[in-house]
Amino acid sequence: MAHGAQTLGGPATLADIEALPEGVVGEIIDGTLYTHARPRAGHGYFGFRILRELDEPFQLGEGGPGGWWLMLEPGIRVEGSPEFSPDLAGWRRDRVPALPEGQWTDVPDWACEILSPSTRGYDQRIKRPFYARIGIRHLWFVDLEARTLTVSQLRDGRWLELGVYSDADDLIRVAPFEDLELRMAWLWKSLG
Repeated sequence: MAHGAQTLGGPATLADIEALPEGVVGEIIDGTLYTHARPRAGHGYFGFRILRELDEPFQLGEGGPGGWWLMLEPGIRVEGSPEFSPDLAGWRRDRVPALPEGQWTDVPDWACEILSPSTRGYDQRIKRPFYARIGIRHLWFVDLEARTLTVSQLRDGRWLELGVYSDADDLIRVAPFEDLELRMAWLWKSLG
């Protein structure tokens, strides 16, 4: 099945996602079901490496400020969109003090999308404006082909690009995790 919006004759539901064939993943944004092939292994591995870099200082508070919930593909429900899932997402604990018992219903403070051939256009044309509309304050795009990290912040309902960093950048400080230097070169190290 090719990537794209599915016309269902009404707002998409979680049952539509559950009915997708093996190897196809879906999200519902503003009532529309969007599908694409499950991302390749490098996509998931890079997400794990970002989470590993952020987990101890920002989620656990070890060697860093703590104060965050950080999740891989969390599955989030907001009005009109019963299932969307950034590759990574984070919530400030001062705003969301406890993990939800069920599905996340609070808009994240940070989202990270790892661009791949099957999701690049969707992430940039559909998810980026959706994230602005629902009020995600920080957005990262990791481009595995270009080996870059683009960091944006929502200001007055529009994305402001704060910087683009490459695998040649050793240590960086980027919003919303600027309290500590991130090992940018280390993130790319194992991808060859």
